[in-house]
Amino acid sequence: MKAVVFESKGQLSVKAMPDPTPGLHDVVIEVASVGMCGTDIHVFDGEFEGGVFPIIPGHEISGTVVAVGSGVTSLRVGDPVAVNPTLTCESCEYCLTGRSNLCRNWQGMGVVANDGASAEFLRAPARNVHKLRSSTDLNHAALIEPLACAVRGYDLLPRRLGEHYLIYGAGTMGLLMAQLAPRAGAASVTIVDTNAKRLDAARDVAVETVLAKADDSSRHEWDVVIDCTGVVAAIEDGLPRVKPGGTFQHFGVAPVEARAQYSPFRIYRDEINIVGTMATVSCFGRAVELFEAGAIKPEAMISHYFQLDDYQDAMNMFRKGTGRKLQVRPGARESFTLLDLSN
Repeated sequence: MKAVVFESKGQLSVKAMPDPTPGLHDVVIEVASVGMCGTDIHVFDGEFEGGVFPIIPGHEISGTVVAVGSGVTSLRVGDPVAVNPTLTCESCEYCLTGRSNLCRNWQGMGVVANDGASAEFLRAPARNVHKLRSSTDLNHAALIEPLACAVRGYDLLPRRLGEHYLIYGAGTMGLLMAQLAPRAGAASVTIVDTNAKRLDAARDVAVETVLAKADDSSRHEWDVVIDCTGVVAAIEDGLPRVKPGGTFQHFGVAPVEARAQYSPFRIYRDEINIVGTMATVSCFGRAVELFEAGAIKPEAMISHYFQLDDYQDAMNMFRKGTGRKLQVRPGARESFTLLDLSN
């Protein structure tokens, strides 16, 4: 099969690799689409803790089952599927107490130790593979993995009906969090971003209030403020905007060395909740259901797709912040722009 391989820090190749074969409890999937994520860039740059080379990247995965292990009874050849890329030990203290996203031995397909889906085929444990409806668009379905991360974010928020949400960042995760907010009971959703094209994307997924900066709003405090950027300046801008008794969520991934300043006294006096969220736990099945129920608008989020041979071009575009969600489609005959972003 053809695959993208991160050979070492900052070095990639596109080359022939052995076709995977299923183990007893595995399936082999013909990859339809794999989304590009900031994590892929961190892995490529050698910044992901525990990362090893060489590795095939890609953890936002959809496709079709083409082979099953003899011990697999839940899936059949021809099933359309999405894949939960998280691999856990199931035996450490966190796995045993229902917090497997904090697993002491956490690994992820395309992230740590295990090959991902930027290839024509992927081997995956059957327990990580979720069958989809036959009518589900497999290219769109690669969004289910980031949607599951958004579901985890909402699991950790102390939600009440009628609250007001402020979201920093109109990238993939900000758009997903904004689309889920009304389902979590939000009375209003405001999204801010310095990139005008991304604010257009927020409008396209029906976010009513989009701003270049939070100061442009007539509202001065929000019940829930979510940072989806990982940018220190956004974090420092957002924390003071949480109303007393409200919640600030760190959703975006900040650099390991990043430091933000805030007032501990205000956290104490106003009983501000500060919440982190990492990956997923018991979320993927619900994300499948939400996706197939039309909770998000994938056609407004995916702007470009690429062939495997064009992976470096996709990474360059991602780093520039151009477009919306970028996907690699191993079976595509040519790369393509799905949305007209020229205006």
